[in-house]
Amino acid sequence: MHLFYTADLKPDQSLFQLSEEESKHAVRVLRLNVGGQVQLIDGVGGFYEAEIADAHPKRTQLRILNYTPEFQKPNYHLHIAVAPTKNIDRIEWFLEKATEIGIQEITPIISEHSERKEVKTERLNKVIVSAMKQSLKAYMPLLNEAISLDAFLNKAGEDKDLKKAIAHCEEDAEKKYLNQEFEGGQRYLILIGPEGDFSPSEIEKAISVGFIPVSLGEARLRTETAALYACTEIALLNR
Repeated sequence: MHLFYTADLKPDQSLFQLSEEESKHAVRVLRLNVGGQVQLIDGVGGFYEAEIADAHPKRTQLRILNYTPEFQKPNYHLHIAVAPTKNIDRIEWFLEKATEIGIQEITPIISEHSERKEVKTERLNKVIVSAMKQSLKAYMPLLNEAISLDAFLNKAGEDKDLKKAIAHCEEDAEKKYLNQEFEGGQRYLILIGPEGDFSPSEIEKAISVGFIPVSLGEARLRTETAALYACTEIALLNR
């Protein structure tokens, strides 16, 4: 069954009009007609079943048949703060796969060794929406605007109940694995650095505000691979 992302749809609505772009896709591309069944997600946990009441290429009308709140609501909150890569395609790949696996929040962080200093979120949010639809998820991950690591650490340090970890590559540092430090059903924040890793002073500051040094294994991973590895570890911890 065809799935549409409808951020403006409210639970008490009995009728809903698709945007012109979605209407065109439904009628011209998918060839949907009156009476056709579709599914809708609103990005905040709502899952809807609907049928087409008027198949118009610019303003398709839907009749809402059923509403399910908190559809597949996760029992944890994962926030990954990751240094954006020089090639933005690699961050798009991470966002797509992390959304499919399960993530609730992402923040691009600009650190001393960052290859990219600017991130445009409009395109990245489209990647997230597409992955939501692919994986049938009703919750849209929050993509924050890029922020300096220093400012991010200052803010994160204020949250004492958050389970915080920093993954870095310093060989002589004492580190544990995520499943040794975290349990299921928690709020997690994991820092993933750029290809050149975090600087020693950045690691020191993160630890000083409550971040636990962790290892993601023996292999030296690319930034986006490390971020997805952490995402998968947390998903398995909460399976």
